[in-house]
Amino acid sequence: MAWHYRLRCFNCHTEYLPQTTNHACRKCGGLLEISFDISSKKIPWKNRSPGVWKYREILPLDDDRFITSLYEGGTGLHHCQRLGRELGLKNLYVKNEGENPTGSFKDRGMTVAVSKARELRKRRMVCASTGNTAASLAAYSAKAGLECIVFVPAGKVARGKMLQVIIHGARIFQVNGDFDQAMTSVIELTEHRKGLYLMNSLNPFRLEGQKTLAFEVCDQLTNKAPDAIVLPVGNGGNISAIWKGFSEFHDLGIVTKRPRMIGIQAEKSAPIALAVKSGKNRITPVASPQTLATAIRIGSPVNWAKVLQAIKESEGSAETVSDREILEAQKELAAKEGLFVEPASAASIAGLRKMSESGGIDRSEVIVCVTTGHGLKDPSVANRLRQPESYDLKITEPHWIERLEQVL
Repeated sequence: MAWHYRLRCFNCHTEYLPQTTNHACRKCGGLLEISFDISSKKIPWKNRSPGVWKYREILPLDDDRFITSLYEGGTGLHHCQRLGRELGLKNLYVKNEGENPTGSFKDRGMTVAVSKARELRKRRMVCASTGNTAASLAAYSAKAGLECIVFVPAGKVARGKMLQVIIHGARIFQVNGDFDQAMTSVIELTEHRKGLYLMNSLNPFRLEGQKTLAFEVCDQLTNKAPDAIVLPVGNGGNISAIWKGFSEFHDLGIVTKRPRMIGIQAEKSAPIALAVKSGKNRITPVASPQTLATAIRIGSPVNWAKVLQAIKESEGSAETVSDREILEAQKELAAKEGLFVEPASAASIAGLRKMSESGGIDRSEVIVCVTTGHGLKDPSVANRLRQPESYDLKITEPHWIERLEQVL
C-alpha cells in the first residue's frame, strides 16, 4: 500500500480524488500531479532489491495485485573516469537508462502507469510518441493483456523503436506531421472517446515511476545527492519527475541537499533552453523542430511549466547542442566508456562538454549525466559513422598468421 497521497493541479492546486482519470485540471486546464504525505515516515526499503518497486510506499498504487513489472529500474551508475579526465571532471557518472527492459527510461514510468490503469479498470491504452514511449507502452500492455494504440509521426520514428512497437502487437496510426501534431490528435481523441486512457507524460501516475531515478542515484551515491544532474529534454516529463524525486528524498531527510537540474536540448528543437537562457517564464513553441536526435525532436513540450520551475527552484540551467556535437559525444561515450546510447541520450554528454569548456561547471563537483536510451534504438546512426578499415583474411591459407602480423 502507498503512503497517503493526493492528486492536485500544478497551477491552481485544486485537488481531485486519486481515482480521477482526467489528465488536466477541470478548473484551469493545468497539469495534474501527485502529492504524497511523506513527513516523519520510516524508510522501509533499505534492504530490498534494486528496481522501481523497491520504493513501493511512495508510488501511487493502492493494491499490489495490479503491479505489472518487467523488472525495470536498478540501472547502472557508471563512474566514467576516462571520459571525466577528457572533460577535466573528477567525479563524472552516467546513469544509463538504456539498461531498462525495453531500452529506455520510459519503462520506469510505464510500470506505474500501466499498473494504475489496471487498478482503475482501464483496458485501452493510447499514446503519441517519437518511439520510446510507444515501445514501452506496447511491451507493458502486452504483459498486462491490455490493448495498446500508438500515434507516431509518419516516417520519423527510428526503426529499432518501430520494431518493438510492432513485435509487441500494438495498433499503429501514423500521423502526417510531427510529434506535436500526433500529441494534439491523441489528446483530442481521448477527450471524445472516454474508454481510451492517455499514457503520455500528461498522465501524472507515469511521472511517479520516472522520479525513482532520483531515488536510485541517491542510493548509489550512499545517501547523497549529486551536485548536478544533466539530462536531455524533450517533452519535459523526465527532468521535472526527477526533480520531484530528489525533493521527496530531501523531505524524508535521506539527503541534505538537492542537485542543480541542467536540461539539454538540440539547438533547433529548444523552446525550453531558449526560455531559460532569456529569463522568460513561458516558452515560445518551435513550429518545425529539427534534429537527428528524434527522441527530443519536440517543439511544444507539454510539461514546460514544470521544467521551468524545476530549473528555477534548483538554481539550474539549460544548454543547446548541435547535431554534430551530439554525434561526437555519442561516439566518445562509446569509445571511452563502452556505453552505446541513442543520439538523444548523448545530448547530455554534449551539453556537459560545452558547459565544462565555457566554465559553467565546477570541475570538482559530482556530476551525473542521464543517458535515456540504448544505441540500438536508432540503428540509422551507423550510416553516419566512418566505417572501420577491414581486411580480407583467408585463414584457410598457409602462413595467414604471418600476414596478419604484418598488418598488426
